[in-house]
Amino acid sequence: MVPLLVLVAVTLLARLVGLAVAPLADLVNCLAIGVAAMFLFTASARLNPARRTAMEWMVPPHLPRPGLLVAISGVAEAAGAVGVLIPQTRTLAGVALAVLLLAVFPANVYAARAPARPGLRVTPLSQRTALQVVFVAACLVVAWA
Repeated sequence: MVPLLVLVAVTLLARLVGLAVAPLADLVNCLAIGVAAMFLFTASARLNPARRTAMEWMVPPHLPRPGLLVAISGVAEAAGAVGVLIPQTRTLAGVALAVLLLAVFPANVYAARAPARPGLRVTPLSQRTALQVVFVAACLVVAWA
């Protein structure tokens, strides 16, 4: 839920700044900044060794080296976040981030269906799915608008 708050808050803040700064008057530019902020936020969790360890449980057990997979997804998120801020790479980065979200969705399904873990709040699959739809849509709007 926090990534959604980051996406919305930063997009709205950029839009507010856009009242005074011409390049941010364009809603797609504001959304690109929101998408970038969201992915930098989520990447920071995946690239922080302490947080990465906590996220490894989401990786389905049949996949090898969960820590490495979480770290790779963090690097991809950070690269995509930078990419959506650059007009020349925005389309490719937006599509790549949407594909990344689809690629990691099985981890969301696994996490939602895994046995409860003490001290860990598990987001229901319906909520995870709705969030993924919003995130994919935001990436594609940034890519193609």
